[in-house]
Amino acid sequence: MTPTELQQAVDQLITERHSVRAFLPDPVPAELLQDLFRVAARAPSGTNTQPWKVYVLTGEKKKQLSQKILQAHDHPDPAAPHTEEYHYYPLQWTSPYLERRRKVGWDLYALLGLGRDNKAGMHAQHGRNYTFFDAPVGLMFTIDRIMEQGSWLDYGMFLQNLMLAAKARGLDTCPQAAFTQYHRIISEHLSLPDSEMLVCGMSLGYADMSKPENSLHTEREPVSGFVHFLE
Repeated sequence: MTPTELQQAVDQLITERHSVRAFLPDPVPAELLQDLFRVAARAPSGTNTQPWKVYVLTGEKKKQLSQKILQAHDHPDPAAPHTEEYHYYPLQWTSPYLERRRKVGWDLYALLGLGRDNKAGMHAQHGRNYTFFDAPVGLMFTIDRIMEQGSWLDYGMFLQNLMLAAKARGLDTCPQAAFTQYHRIISEHLSLPDSEMLVCGMSLGYADMSKPENSLHTEREPVSGFVHFLE
């Protein structure tokens, strides 16, 4: 492969990766998953700490977790509210982040034919997060609580490596912060030690491109909107 061909291949993987929200039931071979994690683990980390820990759920174990979370999602217990352990999003939304957030949400709902007054439909669609959008593989990522903000930056590079490696092998993914609200349920289901904290979840499998939600490709700011060249 020439340098130009390599650049084109890498650029294509990065630009074509997007969050998939409907998957085929086709299983992913265990050896393929092993290969993905081996490649993703080449992500850089400060002093080579490698802070990532991964739990792979398939079959009955995945189904049982989905059932537990959906029960809480559909019938929340007001005496024991499920809240995030860390703030993924800002506590107070401001421009331009608020507008971007709203746009991607309404663009998705429009593809699914969900109007702004269809609260039940939006609730059900959000609940599909917890079935891993029917993907055959669900992933849970944790980090040791002693690790600080720098290790979370390293973790993001590991997740990106994993998603790009999957894309290169004909697989698709959806990284999901939605799971963090139910970290207590997940920790119990996975028998996590108290020293580990949930970072996020991820759906992984083969995209069902017949579904309208998978045609959503979010917009990006032009380079001039976020890069400052100084001389």
